[in-house]
Amino acid sequence: MDYGPVWMRRDYWESLCHRWAIGPWQERSHAAKHNRVAHPKKNVHTSGLVSYATHSQKLRHELERAPTFRELFDRTHKQKGRMTMSVRVLETYDRTMADRYEEGTFQPDLDPEA
Repeated sequence: MDYGPVWMRRDYWESLCHRWAIGPWQERSHAAKHNRVAHPKKNVHTSGLVSYATHSQKLRHELERAPTFRELFDRTHKQKGRMTMSVRVLETYDRTMADRYEEGTFQPDLDPEA
C-alpha cells in the first residue's frame, strides 16, 4: 500500500488496497489464480508475466521485421480454438478499417478512431 502509482491520489489508492484485501475480491482472485494454474494453455493473453514489449521483440525476431498491431494483437489475445471477445473486437476493427480505407490506399497500422 505504501508504493502506489504516482498518478493516483493517495486516498484513492488506499481505498483500492482496502477493497482488494477483503472477502469477495480475494475469493475471485483465488479462483482466478487456481484457473490460471489449472488451464495454462488457456492463459495466453500475456503468457503469464511476459510483457507486450517482450512479445513484440520476440515477434520481431521471428518475422525479421517490426510486427504490425494486428500481429501483436493476435499473439497476445487469441485463445486457440475459441471465439473470444477479443476476436470479435478484432473482426469489428477490420470491418471498420475496410470501410474507412479503400483498397490500395495508405492504411495506417493502427487507427485509434476505428
